[in-house]
Amino acid sequence: MSPNANNFKHIAVLKVVKLTRLFIFAAILKNRIPMKTIKFLLFPALLTFLFIATSATIDGSKETERIHSSINVLKDFTQMEESIPHDLIKECQGVVIVPNLINAGFVAGGKRGRGIALVKLDDGTWSDPVFITLTGGSFGLQIGVQSVDLVLVFRHKGVLTKVENGDFTIGGDASAAAGPVGRSTSANTDYKLEAEVYSYSRSRGLFAGISINGSNLGIDKTAIANYYGSNASSQEIFSTAKSNTDAVKELKETLKGMQ
Repeated sequence: MSPNANNFKHIAVLKVVKLTRLFIFAAILKNRIPMKTIKFLLFPALLTFLFIATSATIDGSKETERIHSSINVLKDFTQMEESIPHDLIKECQGVVIVPNLINAGFVAGGKRGRGIALVKLDDGTWSDPVFITLTGGSFGLQIGVQSVDLVLVFRHKGVLTKVENGDFTIGGDASAAAGPVGRSTSANTDYKLEAEVYSYSRSRGLFAGISINGSNLGIDKTAIANYYGSNASSQEIFSTAKSNTDAVKELKETLKGMQ
């Protein structure tokens, strides 16, 4: 959440309240405006107050909720019998988490989800989260509507850090494959880590299958502005670990515990 944005909105709330009080007080003293007119003029002022106050309250809350949802997704994966291998998380350079990805279709399918992306810094710690979107369509044996928790593990962070004003196609710009499962990748000696992206999904609906190939991953600039401020960029966020919010701290601790 941007502290500057929040301060601005709180100041705006105080100004609206102050001006409204002065207007009513002056009007009553001078007896120039009937009470019915005062009530009529007061109504839109109160609406303005509620709008600004509500904006100040919820500013950044959706983004914070997205981070918490991503934390829950990671924790759910760690509790699965066939989880994401520890050494894969330890060796990877980037991760994308998309809670509640909506996957729907009948033969032709479509996907839409909002999530977060992090990359590892030079010292091995995780960067601050960048807000992203995942959209796309696919063809195949798909019937129904499905809510999916999706985790994408990237072998190299350059694929993510280069996405700024555009997007990239999974399976096109970056090869993708279903990820190995188990406590370690070495448990399966036949598995070769040759893809750039490895996907893991948990389904909570009825569906015959899910494929991320052909999906586009883009930067959610609106969410970034809401959480970090209008001057923040994805490249800057990917290169730093400045955020000290409780949500971001818990997110990084959860990822660290998966290594």
